[in-house]
Amino acid sequence: MDLVVSRALTIPAAELTWRFSRSSGPGGQHVNTSDSRVQLSWDVAHADSLTEAQCERLTSRLDGRLVAGALTVTSSEQRSQLRNRETALAKLAEIVAAALAPDAAPRRPTRRTRGSDRRRLSAKGERSATKQQRRRPTDD
Repeated sequence: MDLVVSRALTIPAAELTWRFSRSSGPGGQHVNTSDSRVQLSWDVAHADSLTEAQCERLTSRLDGRLVAGALTVTSSEQRSQLRNRETALAKLAEIVAAALAPDAAPRRPTRRTRGSDRRRLSAKGERSATKQQRRRPTDD
């Protein structure tokens, strides 16, 4: 079962590593007997499905999440291992797609309008007048 991240990237199932353990989540006594917690790992550094540019982009953007070049996602929200597998796959696809997304366009600086400048200055003048009226009168 390959993981389709985008049109440009599909992660083959052979590159994904699954680990299962007991979950501490909902399920009552069922929790003590089944391995419903899912840990999905993908070795980004040695992935054959990535181009060189994609690999560099992922390693730079996911630097804080990578441990020895591998991206790991954990899911234990559901009671069923199958649903946790689906959740983990969706999380991994979302993280990778967000990391591969192009940068947002830089903000183009704009000028203030003449009206906004006028409003700002009149508000400053009103505030100044209010504060001057609070002062103690001089002895002149």
